[in-house]
Amino acid sequence: MLDARLWTPRSVEETRSLYAGWAKDYDADVTGAGYRTPARLAAALARASDDLTAPILDFGCGTGLAGQALAAQGFTTIDGTDITAEMIDVARALGLYRDLRVTEPGAPPAPGYTAIAATGVVSLGAAPPETLAMLLETLAPDGLLAFSYNDATLADDRYMEALAAAAGVADLLYEDYGPHLAAKDMGSTVYVLRKR
Repeated sequence: MLDARLWTPRSVEETRSLYAGWAKDYDADVTGAGYRTPARLAAALARASDDLTAPILDFGCGTGLAGQALAAQGFTTIDGTDITAEMIDVARALGLYRDLRVTEPGAPPAPGYTAIAATGVVSLGAAPPETLAMLLETLAPDGLLAFSYNDATLADDRYMEALAAAAGVADLLYEDYGPHLAAKDMGSTVYVLRKR
């Protein structure tokens, strides 16, 4: 399942269908390919956080791999949203989320979170670049947004422009390029922004 088609533009319905059909095998496929971004992102967010007990939103939580990484870093109150019910069902079985919701594509999350993690979500083939501004808008003042751009996304001017625009409302606390899918020789940059 891990091939170049994943990192190409597609419609929302195509994306939802792709992940719905992949839900049962997703964890095995990506962990087998050396998926490193969730652990890298969770560690970066934990270093920037003042309170690991405050509610955090795992936006685009999928099967819960990012939630597991957040919990491993000491976050204790984790909510999750995803556009795919089948992925949410897998995440629910983990028993680590306080709340899980299936949301409509493009719908903003509930406002007021002091931390949002979007691991591999705002990316080519998944959520569009304008998602970055939406997440920052719903974040509480002084809140943290951690997200990642994989190689294909880093090469897409639209996503880099969205990141540049975020500088108008948030400060960049952390930026680090490292392994994403090690077996595919793919990297990703993890970012942490603090909303002003």
